[in-house]
This record gives sequence, C-alpha cells and structure tokens, in this order.
Amino acid sequence: MKKILIITDAWDPQVNGVVVTLIKTIDYLRSYGYEVKIIEPSQFKTIPCPTYPEIRLPILPKSKIKKIFSSFDPDYMHIATEGPLGLAARNFAKKSNFNFTTSYHTKFPEYISARFPIPLDFGYYLLRWFHKYSSAVMVSNKTLEKELHARKFKNLKLWNRGVDTSYFYPRPTNVMTDLKKPIHLYVGRVSIEKNLEDFLSLGLIGSKVVIGDGPDLKKLKNKFPNVYFLGYKFGEELAEYYAASDIFVFPSKSDTFGLVILEALASGLPVAAYPVTGPKDILTSEKVGFLSGDLKQSIEYAYKLKKDDAVEFAKDFTWENCSKKFAKNLVPIYFNKIEGEIPYGSSDILSKRFLRGVGLINDKF
Repeated sequence: MKKILIITDAWDPQVNGVVVTLIKTIDYLRSYGYEVKIIEPSQFKTIPCPTYPEIRLPILPKSKIKKIFSSFDPDYMHIATEGPLGLAARNFAKKSNFNFTTSYHTKFPEYISARFPIPLDFGYYLLRWFHKYSSAVMVSNKTLEKELHARKFKNLKLWNRGVDTSYFYPRPTNVMTDLKKPIHLYVGRVSIEKNLEDFLSLGLIGSKVVIGDGPDLKKLKNKFPNVYFLGYKFGEELAEYYAASDIFVFPSKSDTFGLVILEALASGLPVAAYPVTGPKDILTSEKVGFLSGDLKQSIEYAYKLKKDDAVEFAKDFTWENCSKKFAKNLVPIYFNKIEGEIPYGSSDILSKRFLRGVGLINDKF
C-alpha cells in the first residue's frame, strides 16, 4: 500500500474550498487503496492569524513534522499550503533532498495587498520562492496556470475540482419562503478580498442573501441593512439554501477557482460573475452563467437561464476525476526524475529506503 503524507495549514474547522477539496480528495485516495496521513494545525500549539482569528498558526512545527515523517515512512509528500506547516515541511524536504509536490490554492498577494501597502510583485516573489523546488505545482485551472507561468513559476500541473451532486441538487425546501423573489445568493467568506460590496450595492429586484462569516460582516451588516446575512450554513442545511435561491452571484476577482460556483450549478442556480480566473474556467457555456465587467448585466442575463442546464453542466465535475488527477501528479519522494537515481546528499534514511526498495536490505528504519 502506497503512503501519502499531506501537510496543510487549512483544515477542519476552517470553512473554505481548500479544506473541502482536500477532504474529498483524501476520501477517494483512501478508497483507491492509498494510506493517507494528514499533518494539520490541531496537532500543534497555535496562535490566531491576524485579521483571520479562526485560522490557527502552528508554532515551531519543524521537529514534530520530522518525527511524523520518519514514523509514517511515506512514498509521496504533498504540501498543500504556504503557511507555517507548509514552510516547515518545504524546508525539511529541501534539506533532505526529498522530492515533494505542492498546490497553489489562494492568491495571497492579492489578499495581502487589499489590506496592506505591499506590492503584488513582492508577494509573488515570495510564493515563487516557496514553490521553486516543488516537483509539481498543482493548479485548479488553465487560466491560473497561464498566470503563474507568466510570473515564472515552474512545474505547473493541472488538478481539477469537483462537486458532490448527491448532496447539491434541486429540491423543494422550507427555507427563505418569506423572502421576495428572485433570491440572489452569495456563499463564502465575508471579507474585503471577496469584493462583496460590488454585489450588495446593486439595485436589484427581489432579495440578496449572504451565507458566510468573516472580518467584514459587522461593517457590511451596518452598511446594507436590507441584505439578509445568515452566517455559516453546513451540510444539508446549506444545500437547502442553495436550492431555495434563484441566482448565484460570485463577485470575487481574486479567487483561483470557486467551488461554490459548482455547488450552485449542481443546485440548479445560474451564475453571475466577472470574467476572471475561476469563473471563466468553470462557466464555459452561456447556458449556465454569464460573465461581464458589469455585474448587474451578468445577473440580468442569468435570469433568462434554465435550472436544468446548470444541473446537467455540473455533472462533468466529479471528485473522482479530481482525485485521480491528484494521484497522477504525485512524485515519489526518494527518486529523481531519472528513475531509480538516488538524490545527491540524501540522508541515511533515504539511502536505506532506496536499498530496501531494490531488495538489497530488509531492515526498517
């Protein structure tokens, strides 16, 4: 049984697309026969992240990561995030001359520049440094791949996304029955980088509903008293709110994908968004959504679209295909690109792994 070690700073109870993607992928990998171990923040002493207190930052994780690595003895190592855990794992792998893969989920330079006077180029310089030694940098779509290639990122590999259509589908519901139609829905973090004010400031018929939480919630509640802010919803309850809505509005210009778009489509909601990375990679048919630099125009066009077309379109995005692509992108930690060649300067652990792998020794380390 092949073993995969995944290191991630994003994990339950965080609510975001990175966590959903990892959980779904890991479930399928295990069903394929892989043994998967996760290194995540709850295994360490942590402090709250500034401006994102629900995100916990591990303190001095390197030594524990090394212990877990040696105990688990993985065949593959994937670093999912660029936080403290990801950085410690990256530095450990580089020092040990282990191959590892990474994934690029979040446009952190845009997020940081929205809050602080830090140039985008500097943020991308740091991310390019982080991913420099990755054997495969996994990205969710072709537009993001092109963007990062233009910024001199190397070893880029596509890793698509999915949606659980047994969970998200059109259904009769008893929620939001008193709201004026059409219901315009947003699901996601309530924060500056999500560009929510572009949506909430529009003069639209019907109702606007925001599901989610975040640092800008109080400010936006005060500024837009006619908007329904419902907080986080999960599982079946979240699926019901999708199904009870009419249009899904995705105002973000900084996401790398947008899993909520797939959830909305699977629930039968046409999508209105800007023509940016993520939406333009998902909404490849004007039968299911519309992209325009004028968000109100996108919404008005979406009114004309059919729920059945959205549902059918979403069926092409499966977590099974997503997980198979992830597995295909993995690179064995102890082989160079020339198959069977031991990396120069490897540790004794690595050398023993190689010798055992070719049958020259039988002991375990």
